[in-house]
Amino acid sequence: MIASIASRTLGRTRFTYEGSLPDSNVNKLKYKIEELEGVKFCKISPLANSITVTYEEKYLPKIARFILDFDLSDLDDFEIDDPDFVPQNNREVFHILRDAMYRRFFFTKIMPMPLRPIGVIIKSIPYIKAGLRSLKNRKLDVSLLDATAIGVSILDGEFGDAGSIMFLLGLGEELEEYTLKKSKDDLAQSLKLNVDKVFVVEGDKKYLKKLEEVEIGELVEVNMGSTIPVDGEIIRGYGMVNEASLTGESLPVKKTEGKTVFAGTALEEGALLVKTAKKYDDSRINHIIELIGESEKNKSLAEKRAESLADSIVKYSVLGAGLTYLLTRNFIKAKSFLMVDFSCALKLTMPIATMKAISSASEREILVKGGRYLEKLAHADSIVFDKTGTLTKSEPKVEKVIAFYDHDEDECLRIAACLEEHFPHSIANAVVKAAKDKDLKHEEMHSKPEYIVAHGIKSTIEGKPALIGSAHFILEDEKIQIDKDQEDKIEELKEDYSLLYLAFDEKLIAVICIKDPVREDAKFTIDALRELGFTRIAMLTGDAENSARAVAKELELDYYESQVLPEDKKNYVDREKEAGRTVVMIGDGINDSIALSSADVGISMHEGADIAKEIADISIKSDSLKELIDVIKIARALEGRIHRNYREIISFNGALIILGVLGYVTNTRSAFLHNASTVAIAGRNMRDYAI
Repeated sequence: MIASIASRTLGRTRFTYEGSLPDSNVNKLKYKIEELEGVKFCKISPLANSITVTYEEKYLPKIARFILDFDLSDLDDFEIDDPDFVPQNNREVFHILRDAMYRRFFFTKIMPMPLRPIGVIIKSIPYIKAGLRSLKNRKLDVSLLDATAIGVSILDGEFGDAGSIMFLLGLGEELEEYTLKKSKDDLAQSLKLNVDKVFVVEGDKKYLKKLEEVEIGELVEVNMGSTIPVDGEIIRGYGMVNEASLTGESLPVKKTEGKTVFAGTALEEGALLVKTAKKYDDSRINHIIELIGESEKNKSLAEKRAESLADSIVKYSVLGAGLTYLLTRNFIKAKSFLMVDFSCALKLTMPIATMKAISSASEREILVKGGRYLEKLAHADSIVFDKTGTLTKSEPKVEKVIAFYDHDEDECLRIAACLEEHFPHSIANAVVKAAKDKDLKHEEMHSKPEYIVAHGIKSTIEGKPALIGSAHFILEDEKIQIDKDQEDKIEELKEDYSLLYLAFDEKLIAVICIKDPVREDAKFTIDALRELGFTRIAMLTGDAENSARAVAKELELDYYESQVLPEDKKNYVDREKEAGRTVVMIGDGINDSIALSSADVGISMHEGADIAKEIADISIKSDSLKELIDVIKIARALEGRIHRNYREIISFNGALIILGVLGYVTNTRSAFLHNASTVAIAGRNMRDYAI
């Protein structure tokens, strides 16, 4: 494949290629690329001859090399055998509009004249039936008006007008269907668990098995550094499990035999044999996708109002047509009310505006599960943040080193890094990085280190014992004694930091203070929210008071609470709603799920728990808070676009009716202008949102 890099931003690159890619091979190529290490998502546009890839930045060279060197002929005999693969919908908006115009051109220009009326009559049957059902149920709704307009046009011999009405109505339905399917596909992709095969243990044998084929009760082996692929119980082994994706807390949790582990969490230390408690299938994804499929639930209030308004205008249109005929005895003037029914414009343009907003958000790594949430977001004035993983990074960082007994802090950090570098996990990585940042180089000074899972590391330096690990390991297991000054200092530090203890020659020589740093973009985000009119910005966290207070002070938040339980977060959201505020909740852990569900709009972060992503109305798929500001701006731009649509549709089509009744505009011209204005507004709604 002859390809080149067309554009690139951090974590996202668009490639262009020469030649054509058959539709049958689009998803094959997509699958090949998404199988590469570090690739998050791939979208291929055969129309633009482009491949857009979202990825982890460090993997770009390998990804680029693969795409640039790939031979498209390799796809000819390749078949996708992966039930979890989410195929790309190759039929974009352009194709829908193009195909609709092709059908319209064929019907109006190519089809022989004698056959056109017959074709119109056949196409009108579903609309006429719907209108008759409404009449039978004594409903004056849009279906009845559509049927009346189409039926009257046919009876009057205006087959072109009838065809135009049906063309626009059908196009609107296609675009709505496209919007829904795209939302489903995007959601399925975001919830996909990127684990293909696992090691299953049977007696003394171990073999690879597809994850979706693992049965309840089977034993799955999980090694250090890998993602736990199933929910289950630990049968053998113990380790430190990072449950940041589940709970939002970055520090790993000790897991021993008999404890439960969950799919999507990461094993940082040790090795586990897990008895599968729940069969992996698509139910976790399908549950949410089914919720999204409830189109009525996810339509914006603006879309519902548009449909309701269209229905409410029907009776006035029918009444206007009847009165006009009674007063003028002019069937043509009466028909003016039926030729401009408002429903085409209202029902077509509003979904397109919403669809474009959802699409624009998706391009910015934001998944919106329905237009209604954008509408609520546009009116939001109160926002609640979780701390860990949301306002702070879920990756530990060494803040400072406190040395005792006149030991040098840098020397203590150097010793700690020398011990920790052999057993990489999140805390160890933080220590090694801190030493590297200070350019503290070292040679191996210790004997072979002994790693004690969930406790620490034991070794010797110059024949003297060297220990690093938790308070339990150092002070209780190894019986290292500390004096009153050290104890007081440690108690003071505990409030703000997680502590790593370093002992040498049976003395505690240093404590290393570990902290989750505030995101670089957190302050910018808070300031931007204030500029957007948010009057209440709060943070609720289960962390210690001092840690919470420090973050709240640094970010200049309006309110914070520490050491809260999940139900406390929900209660706060409920109080804000009772005070008349529209509340946004943004979090990433299972402890945030209740509050996410209670808020007017729940937003989950990229590394969040699966349950948080499922419950949330909006999911940020990149590791950045900037997207939060982007989606709020998109929501408000959508609101402005919808209001403008209302004004233009009502005023222009109302003017057409008046001009038609007065005899200044013929029915044919009125229908043309009505249809043309609808297409023009719909086309404008497909433009990108300027944010």
